[in-house]
Amino acid sequence: MPELPEVETVRRGLERQTLGFQIARVEVLRARAIAAPPLPELFCAALEGCELSGWLRRGKYLIGQLQRNGSDAGHWGVHLRMTGQFLWLSTPQEPCRHTRVRLWDAKDQELRFVDMRSFGEMWWVPPGAALESVITGLKRLGPEPFSDAFSPEHLRDRLKGSNRPIKTALLDQSLVAGVGNIYADESLFISGIAPHTPCERLKTPQLQRLHAALVDVLRTSIGAGGTTFSDFRDLTGTNGNYGHAAWVYRRSGQPCRTCGTPIRRDKLAGRSSHWCPNCQSG
Repeated sequence: MPELPEVETVRRGLERQTLGFQIARVEVLRARAIAAPPLPELFCAALEGCELSGWLRRGKYLIGQLQRNGSDAGHWGVHLRMTGQFLWLSTPQEPCRHTRVRLWDAKDQELRFVDMRSFGEMWWVPPGAALESVITGLKRLGPEPFSDAFSPEHLRDRLKGSNRPIKTALLDQSLVAGVGNIYADESLFISGIAPHTPCERLKTPQLQRLHAALVDVLRTSIGAGGTTFSDFRDLTGTNGNYGHAAWVYRRSGQPCRTCGTPIRRDKLAGRSSHWCPNCQSG
């Protein structure tokens, strides 16, 4: 599933390519892709005639800002889920069987949403309505990792007294928004913390290292355009380069890049965790 770096890469691509995009026509090929309004026809009617004036990201959600005739026309929310991706097509092309939603401008340029697993969702939020009132998943999100609200003190306060493994905690979007399996593994390696360590045992220096590692790993991956390890693609159909530099993720049995110890792969809460028993012993 795309994580924060992949979603941010898509946001930047959408911002570059679709700023000022005048939506002349919308077609929904799979009704379940639209979470709100309740009917796809209402979604199409809400977006047709609108201009995309900007894109925001909150956790793994993308939020398109809509205007109609210079006035607020609400927001277009998107969650890529496991395999959702946007494609920008400057010339007409036949849709593949996984195409879910298509948007055209008057020049027949197309913004296409393709989703092989069909878990991706879209919302239209009416003008004046709070985003969280329609896209209810936003209510459960913790602070953005690059915000002032995310700090070692935040980690300390949220994790104290918890005996769940730190890797499991990092996947909880209410702790920090946007982190998933890949970057949790990478951050724990950099901070020298074993994934199964109970949260309550983490000391202040460890939490400081973990906070710094999370921010650094996410920034590095955004700079690399995301990772090759997911089904993620940007608007041109290209995935990222971070995977080539991964410290532990999907490297089970291979020598640690730091000490040479074989990387282990364990299961925690049903998710794979990759780690080095030597480097992550503290």
